[in-house]
Amino acid sequence: MNISSTTSVQAATAAVSSDTSDSVNILVLKKALDIQATTATTLLQALPQPPLATEGSVGTKVNTFA
Repeated sequence: MNISSTTSVQAATAAVSSDTSDSVNILVLKKALDIQATTATTLLQALPQPPLATEGSVGTKVNTFA
């Protein structure tokens, strides 16, 4: 008796393989997002930090009425 041709066996096999496929896809997505986050952090840290103004009239006060 060949049970692989029955509809219920085919549906169960497809469900199991789709769950595995979904798990693999989610794992790959998480790894890709982690790599992108690491790359973005590295790029942001590589940017030069401009010095802040400590004296003078430009950049030392905030005009809250503008």
